[in-house]
Amino acid sequence: MTSGNNLFDKYISTLRSCELFSGMTDDHWRELLVNFHEERWPKETCILNHQKFLFHFYIVISGRIKMYNVDEFSEKEHTLFLLKKADVFDLFCLMDGTKHHVYYECLDNIKVLAIPMDKLRLWLNKNPVHYQNFLSYAAKMMRMLESNVSQLIFTDISTRLLRLLLNNVNNNSKQLEHINDLPNKELANLIGSTRAVVNRHLQILKKNGSIKIARNQVEIKDISILLRELEKQNKKL
Repeated sequence: MTSGNNLFDKYISTLRSCELFSGMTDDHWRELLVNFHEERWPKETCILNHQKFLFHFYIVISGRIKMYNVDEFSEKEHTLFLLKKADVFDLFCLMDGTKHHVYYECLDNIKVLAIPMDKLRLWLNKNPVHYQNFLSYAAKMMRMLESNVSQLIFTDISTRLLRLLLNNVNNNSKQLEHINDLPNKELANLIGSTRAVVNRHLQILKKNGSIKIARNQVEIKDISILLRELEKQNKKL
């Protein structure tokens, strides 16, 4: 098993970008990492066992994982969060100790650091100054869910897709990240739509010159067009 110091040396750049543990000193990281171990999950692994996340807490080191739910009657999926490098889960289980009835699927080959929930709770009790970060992070997730629900109720598919694209554009490179290679079905699950509808709207954006689609990759060609389209959609609301 990899020691805490080895995990610190291997992954400190990722850990320092983990918002949940913002401002942690190196000494605190070394103390906490003693309780962590590495896990690797292959692409397309589906984790349906709610117990697994009741007893362990994870930091994503590489790859993307979708947290989703499924309607038992229609079998329709909706992706609640797309978790990526430096994201964590399951915060809800950590805070209330109750099973979280959601599912996870690895969209890439995944590497995570895992810690038993009781070890993390014990560490927090010894270091209560870090509780504020956990509360702030939980509030951020709740606001994201609130925004998600509001969009599903009040906005149309075109607006949701435009916001999804723009929210995943790198501010420096102006290029699409995190969702650029996802199948249309996964994009649809993120905005509460269907593959066919998302494909139709992507083709419209392709025709107006705002995006390029090639080899199952979506690229931003002209972000200003996307912004103008979103502004027009917002005026309709």
